[in-house]
Amino acid sequence: MSVTRYLPILVAILCGPTPASAEPSTEAATEQVKVQLVASAAAVHPGDQIWIGVHQQIIPHWHTYWLNPGDSGLTTKIQYQLPAGSSVGEITWPTPSKIVLGPVVNYGYEEAVTLLSPLQVAADAPVGGELPISAKVKWLVCAEICIPQQAELALRLPVVAAGAAVGPGSTLVELAKASWPTASPWHAEVVAAADDTVKLRLSGADLAALREQPLWFYPEQWGPIAHGFQQQATVQDDAVEILLKAGDQPLAAGETLRGVVAVGANGKASGYQVSAVWPAITTAKPLAEAEAQPGLIQPRSELTLAWAALLALAGGLILNLMPCVFPVLSLKALALFEQAKHQPGQTRRHGWAYAAGVLASFAGLAGLMIALKAGGAVIGWGFQFQSPLFVLIVAYLLFAVGLSLSGVFTFGSRIAGIGSGLAARGGYQGSFFTGVLAAVVATPCTAPFMGAAIGFAVTQPAVAMLAVFLSLGAGLALPYWLLCHWPAWQRRLPKPGAWMETLKQGLAFPMYATTAWLIWVLARQAGPDAVAAALLGLVLIGLAAWLYQISRPAADFARHLAFSVATLALTVALAGGTIVVGASGSTATRQAGSESKAFEVYSAERLSRLRAEGTPVFVNFTADWCITCLVNEKVALANRQVLDSFRERGVVYLKGDWTNRDPAIAEVLAQHGRSGVPLYLYFAPGAQQAAVLPQLLTPDLVIGAVKGASL
Repeated sequence: MSVTRYLPILVAILCGPTPASAEPSTEAATEQVKVQLVASAAAVHPGDQIWIGVHQQIIPHWHTYWLNPGDSGLTTKIQYQLPAGSSVGEITWPTPSKIVLGPVVNYGYEEAVTLLSPLQVAADAPVGGELPISAKVKWLVCAEICIPQQAELALRLPVVAAGAAVGPGSTLVELAKASWPTASPWHAEVVAAADDTVKLRLSGADLAALREQPLWFYPEQWGPIAHGFQQQATVQDDAVEILLKAGDQPLAAGETLRGVVAVGANGKASGYQVSAVWPAITTAKPLAEAEAQPGLIQPRSELTLAWAALLALAGGLILNLMPCVFPVLSLKALALFEQAKHQPGQTRRHGWAYAAGVLASFAGLAGLMIALKAGGAVIGWGFQFQSPLFVLIVAYLLFAVGLSLSGVFTFGSRIAGIGSGLAARGGYQGSFFTGVLAAVVATPCTAPFMGAAIGFAVTQPAVAMLAVFLSLGAGLALPYWLLCHWPAWQRRLPKPGAWMETLKQGLAFPMYATTAWLIWVLARQAGPDAVAAALLGLVLIGLAAWLYQISRPAADFARHLAFSVATLALTVALAGGTIVVGASGSTATRQAGSESKAFEVYSAERLSRLRAEGTPVFVNFTADWCITCLVNEKVALANRQVLDSFRERGVVYLKGDWTNRDPAIAEVLAQHGRSGVPLYLYFAPGAQQAAVLPQLLTPDLVIGAVKGASL
């Protein structure tokens, strides 16, 4: 179905509602709908209960909507205003009709409908006076396009003494009552069927008479039932079964499904109100309906452990080239320039120490994920960066590393690695903790091959998960380890000299840049107060480093005093940052929808509606702490040609933000065999499955995917 078919709808909605009349009166009209305020009596007694309602006369081929509008549309709203003491109840909805537009199925009314509500007249309503009734009515009327409309209506009913005749009301009231669904004479139950279908089963007498009648079930609530599914009815002598398909938001077991079973053709059907308890069913379908089993992510991957380990090894190798890891690896190579002049055996041991640091970190990460999984958490790659406190601590750590590289403070005269005081130490400890730091800063990045491997790992037993993570760590450590063990490569390294100090200072700036990026992530996660605390913490860390350095040649008293002040500054930075970030965590200021007009905020409901309308959809699951995601967005998704391609083909761009924990997005990732972002999906019009794009995007790749899928 062409998207352009719905363009007038959007234009109409953007233009706002069309007023039917400037002055309130009993009737009003638009080009498509004539509305009239009607009552069941011409006059009222004090304390009476009558029926009041709005009658809609709709021109041919247009329709308005039921309580549940179906795949699209809006329910008619009526807001009454009455004198004090009088009140109006809820609308009693007539049996709806099914209105089909391609794959979109709506529930509503064609030709005419009267929406009645009970009106309770105040017991002290003054006899001889009038009961003023006004109603503000808003509705959406649709054919090929949809137009939101509204009208203000008014009616005055005389208040007469008890026993006095009230006179007949509108004949439309009785006609409306005849269209109401009645209580079902049959017992209703919902039983699970195959896959994601259920059967609404009616049992009782005289059901055989329904054998030749069209049957359709209208759910009162949007979500439990797929509106577009072709319901199949089977009639027996004492039972009727209607096959239904679970919708985007199926009910939980034990909840009640309510709706109307219509018997007969559209517009002339008899309705029966039914309710039944929703059974426990297993659905394999839409995004939001997957059963959330604590700690268990159900992948569609068919990987074996060996393949997953191999992919993880390849992913770890490529991870060395990612922007989050490359500066760390460069600095370690810098340290090797100096180490290469030592004995080959010593250099090899540095390689082993570095690899041990990487592997120990990945083993610890796997252990933490195993523990969280056992505790029922839904976790994925880089999950620790969903914690603002973790982001703050890493920002502090990298800032300290940058200060050390800039020469603000040093631990001894040798730079054997990076990463706080531990990584900056010489010897094998420095190599080990450089490996630890490389693993820590690698986690917000994702390399090709990693997604499938990690997605497989988090669904496996602990031993298999550990094996995949160690394989990933081995890939990350392998280049430096080979450099340490391959003399031919070492001989190609430049000779140590003064240039190393210049390079070392220059490499401080990637650390500062990473710190700035992490502060930005923190702003998105925890808001401006957390950013203020983090910036103050950076100042205090700088003060502590400066005091430590300048006091080193001083006398004991001055050195101890400076050390005490430096310790106090670090304590305030850590404690203050922890307190403020913890308090601000729930007040994150990220407002994805307002930062750009190029995309909409992802929701499973929005995606389902767009797919039901036949609209092509591109979904970007991302996170602020995911560098790969940000690079892809900058390089490809913000590209003008890509955006033009989206616009030309009517592609709706949805962005799912996983910066903070979101179990719903975690479930979507799991359904596609992923445990982390990025994940890019393209839903072509009418396609049953999404096309999954690679983790590294280019403009041509995205445009090609959209073009190819739309052909």
